[in-house]
Amino acid sequence: MRKSVVAIVGRPNVGKSTIFNRLAGERISIVEDIPGVTRDRIYAEAEWLNFTFNIIDTGGIEIADEPLLVKMRNQAEIAIDEADVIIFLVNGREGITAADEEVAKILYKSNKPVVLGVNKIDNPEMRENIYEYYSLGFGEPFPISGSHGLGLGDLLDAVISKFPERSQLKDEDDTIYFSVIGRPNVGKSSLVNALLNEDRVIVSDIEGTTRDAIDTHLKTEDQDFVIIDTAGMRKRGKVYETTEKYSVLRALKAIERSDVTAVLIDAETGIREQDKKVAGYAHEAGRAVVIVVNKWDTINANEKSMKEFEEKVRGHFQYLDYAPIVFLSAKTKKRLHTLIPAIKTASENHTKRVQTNVLNDVIMDAIAMNPTPTYKGKRLKVLYATQAAVKPPAFVIFVNDPELMHFSYERFLENKIREAFGFVGTPIKIFSRKRQ
Repeated sequence: MRKSVVAIVGRPNVGKSTIFNRLAGERISIVEDIPGVTRDRIYAEAEWLNFTFNIIDTGGIEIADEPLLVKMRNQAEIAIDEADVIIFLVNGREGITAADEEVAKILYKSNKPVVLGVNKIDNPEMRENIYEYYSLGFGEPFPISGSHGLGLGDLLDAVISKFPERSQLKDEDDTIYFSVIGRPNVGKSSLVNALLNEDRVIVSDIEGTTRDAIDTHLKTEDQDFVIIDTAGMRKRGKVYETTEKYSVLRALKAIERSDVTAVLIDAETGIREQDKKVAGYAHEAGRAVVIVVNKWDTINANEKSMKEFEEKVRGHFQYLDYAPIVFLSAKTKKRLHTLIPAIKTASENHTKRVQTNVLNDVIMDAIAMNPTPTYKGKRLKVLYATQAAVKPPAFVIFVNDPELMHFSYERFLENKIREAFGFVGTPIKIFSRKRQ
């Protein structure tokens, strides 16, 4: 069943991210007393009275001509379009402002159900001042305090009462979640926009523009995807600001939420040490990986140069020898069509299961080709193997003594398993256990 969607909308610095974090139950949005900190839409899941729904935190709608503020307004309007119900948040300490009235005009045109929340009402005496908010035209204003969690129950009761009937919410098929990761300014947001054919994520030439992890839905003819566009990860020594620290933590969490990670490399600037560290996060988390070489349009590309660059990538990313490499340009969309099939293949292999009898046939053939090693006169004996898990595929090999399983022989068995079953795009894990 598709979940209802609730967007939290309002001018900057009225407490949208604080309310969002309260509803999500964790610190997802960046919270600082600086207007405009939340630039893009951020998605999370919330629950109230046995209703599970998605919530969207938006950049504050600022009525101004500055380019970034205009884009923030566009992002908020996209969130309004996606929402089933809108929470319109105002600041109860400041009264109705001209910016609040402009936001109200945008919400009138949306024809979406709106629940008005008057935030920063931290004590009962302040409740007497909320009646002026009836003039905004959205019915009863709900006094709340995001920082103290007061009044949120009444607000959520009103939100849930405006949800569509459950019969109107269509079922969703199995969805592939993939994150777009990489160091700053390699083109992550541009790649997401190219895939979506619309400006769903703010694109700028300033490193670190995308500071939040954002979920965006993409539907192809036969598959649904959720793209998690992450903040550019910087070296730890360069992570100074509070907002940047939260961005790195969220980027790591985005990897954990993914089925597949697309690791972006800038073909123009080449491979840097930080690229290897970023990719290492995905590998260590056991996620399927596709290496994406972006900005290939800036290179005098031919088959020879592509092969040379691929060899360079393999040399730097030896631990990702299972990952396919895709060359494309997010800007010109050249070779963009090669990315989604690679992600689908990696996802399918990430969830692949192998029958136990077929697996053991492959293991025994491998042992016949290369007998097990000996250590101090004692030989390793492989009794049988079985697949224990997926995401990533994990295999347990039962032996007479796990200490006799040298890492080089374990790697040999892994290579034989890959030769037999593929597993392109996904790491696989092998565990040696003593048979009880």
